[in-house]
Amino acid sequence: MLLKKLNPIFKYLNSKQWLTVSVFLLLWGITSVSYWKKYEWNPSSMVNFGHEFALQNKSETPENVILFKGESGDLGAGYDGQIFYYFSRPLSNFNLNWPKGFDESYRAPRIGYPMLVGIFGLFGKKSAIFGMYFWNITLILISYFYLRKLLDDEVKPFAILYLLSPFALGSYYVLVSDSVMVSILIIAYYFYVKEKYLLFVLLSSLAILTKEPALFLLFPLGLAALFRKDWKKMIVVGSVLVIPVCWHLYLSYRFPNWRPGRLTDFILPFEGLISYMESIWSQLATGSNVKELARLLSRFPLVVLFFLGVFLPFTGKLKKGWEFRISFLLVLFMVGTAGYYHFWSVYENVSRMFTLSIPILLLLMNEDKTVRKQEYILVTILILFLFLIKVLFISKQMNYQVGF
Repeated sequence: MLLKKLNPIFKYLNSKQWLTVSVFLLLWGITSVSYWKKYEWNPSSMVNFGHEFALQNKSETPENVILFKGESGDLGAGYDGQIFYYFSRPLSNFNLNWPKGFDESYRAPRIGYPMLVGIFGLFGKKSAIFGMYFWNITLILISYFYLRKLLDDEVKPFAILYLLSPFALGSYYVLVSDSVMVSILIIAYYFYVKEKYLLFVLLSSLAILTKEPALFLLFPLGLAALFRKDWKKMIVVGSVLVIPVCWHLYLSYRFPNWRPGRLTDFILPFEGLISYMESIWSQLATGSNVKELARLLSRFPLVVLFFLGVFLPFTGKLKKGWEFRISFLLVLFMVGTAGYYHFWSVYENVSRMFTLSIPILLLLMNEDKTVRKQEYILVTILILFLFLIKVLFISKQMNYQVGF
């Protein structure tokens, strides 16, 4: 079995943590440099400022940043990293004015990441950009060591999958919040296990405010506490909703058009997967554009991973780690109900939805050693290599300008 052949590598890296961290820094460093190289070695390029949005928020845009002008098929100028940057600026300026041009209906609840970035933003606009790099890198390293403490000796070598996750790397590549949310959530879960409940509640609340899929782990934890009639833990897990609910109540007052059910607009069962497969068949039928076909097929390993993931929680001893099985299935539910236009049409959008699946898999493996994880792990490793090939050799330079 191929995974067994890889086990010595996992074990060796586990015994040399300095080497593991060095591989992580090298991997993320090479990815960063490959991006900067295309845009005059300017680190602001990874924030993905869109020219049209920068014009609307000119006073809060740093000088000499890379501004993307937008191209056909990119769903608009720039990418989501700029939203978190621009929303951090009011927080640094001690106000809650939503930046111009962005839809507040489902972005505004995600204040966690902008709040962290806003701490660095107190020292200036470019410091805020540094903060986006800092939190992505620092939090995943910290959470990695906390996660290792939760795993027994047999599973601990596989923790490197979390540190070198292609999905966390993909989130970092565009400086968005998925990796940050997962990192905070893993640290919170560590304190839950250690019964340091105040830290758990605060960090879990921050994770939810960073991105809602944090609930995919927290909800099953509450179910487990209910099943075991552990009333104290039930109250503790329920308490993580207090701060997010208060923030949502404020949003309903601050933004008249805001509604918490807005996110349900994106739940389209199998529409994304079906439309994606249809786009492949259509391209194969015409056979006119090899590059377009290659771009479409770059997402296909994620389809394979999705179906492997749906199968995985139903293997092994089902009574063991059932809360993590539910958590894993909730992540896959999110992927399966993601629409084509907003998610499956863009590699980065769909790939980072798998980010939480890796630590949950490790926690499930820790509870049930017999769960069938080989295929999911191997495809994840394959996706990592394909992602590196993509960013190093395939990703093209986009249309941009430096400053206004």
